[in-house]
Amino acid sequence: MSWKSMTLSGWGRSSVAPMSVCRPERVAQARAAMAEVGPEGLIAHGGGRSYGDAALNSGGRALLTTRLNRLLAFDQESGEVVAESGVTFADLLDVFLPRGYLAPVTPGTAFATLGGAVANDVHGKNHDCAGSFGDHLLWLDLLLPCGEIVRTSRTDRPELFAATIGGVGLTGIIIALAFRMVRIPSSHVVVQERRVADLDEFLAEFARHRASATYSVGWIDGLARGRQLGRGIIEVAEPAASANGPQPRSRRLRVPLDFPRCVLSRASVTAFNAAYYRRVPKAGRTRQLPYRRFLYPLDALLGWNRIYGKHGFYQFQCLVPDDAGGVALPALLERASAVRGPSFLAVLKTLGSEGRGHLSFPRRGYTLALDFPRRPGLEALLARLERTVLEHGGRVYLAKDARLSAEAFVAMYPKLDRFRAVLAEVDPDRRMRSDLARRLRIAGGRA
Repeated sequence: MSWKSMTLSGWGRSSVAPMSVCRPERVAQARAAMAEVGPEGLIAHGGGRSYGDAALNSGGRALLTTRLNRLLAFDQESGEVVAESGVTFADLLDVFLPRGYLAPVTPGTAFATLGGAVANDVHGKNHDCAGSFGDHLLWLDLLLPCGEIVRTSRTDRPELFAATIGGVGLTGIIIALAFRMVRIPSSHVVVQERRVADLDEFLAEFARHRASATYSVGWIDGLARGRQLGRGIIEVAEPAASANGPQPRSRRLRVPLDFPRCVLSRASVTAFNAAYYRRVPKAGRTRQLPYRRFLYPLDALLGWNRIYGKHGFYQFQCLVPDDAGGVALPALLERASAVRGPSFLAVLKTLGSEGRGHLSFPRRGYTLALDFPRRPGLEALLARLERTVLEHGGRVYLAKDARLSAEAFVAMYPKLDRFRAVLAEVDPDRRMRSDLARRLRIAGGRA
């Protein structure tokens, strides 16, 4: 297999790693690449949408899955699709949306791969009613570190299946997977938007909608404080019975360069947040949107991570249980709003059932995502946010993480011992490696 020296980064551009990479086009080439791996280790790298270091392996090897991107089978009646791991959610939209099918669960970007969706057990705006991606998997074909390809499911090697779902790529290379698409009546959703005055009202709105709404998500003004703490916009959406007019052509802009730090000053973010809040009328509004625009609003701006400048940014996404939301969320927002480099993007969602993977992020509660430009001293804030989440029985999302401590990770993920037991069985020589795994000591031992 041909290897090339390359420096890759997470989507936040705060984690960077020089690696030796290969880009196989066939399964046989992926097996050959695995056979060449030594103590430097290997990690799969898909769409590059993990924000931190989950898909990086400094000084080691990475297998790029972008050319393992074939749709292998589709059953029109059941909606079952079989695909290679490099297929993206954008590919699924292009092929299946015109046929009346949609992925059952999707992350916030269509450029993520299906392999990445499994490795991070992604969730979307419909978690309360649909769960996370791992809940819809029928089976996986997994290339183990020893070079063997095995099929695993809930009934066939179920512990390996559970370790691979949300296992951040450490059990092997996902070759192919099967799941069921869902039927939809049209290419659009009906979205209800309304302003929310503060965090208490936000929690009340989620409580009112989460048992019945298909989709729900909230944008929060991360700089609002005092009586306005947690103000924002809630969106609740349902599949539209029919689309009003033809599907519009997708138009995307590209951020051409790294923005200077002064662009994301407190004054500029305050002005943007005020305008964004007022874009929704006081009385609220209802409108139809294409699925692509509703599910992936940031995809319309290619390279949007460059807005944070050449130093990149950190995203802190956490989950706190339902019974801690009223205390933990205001504490997190107050700490975030007080820093010099404010959070430009704050998103709040509710999650339902616990994920199937040993290291799955979701469980019932609230998930809050905050973006911070990378600046001196920010690590101290992230450490304070980590402690707040830990004190309230929550956890941090590994797909977005770049700064979590190993000690907090152990406390946040109670099924870690079961995950480590699977790794000891399938990868005793620890050939699957990543910067995230070393930092958090996921496999045990020293970092």
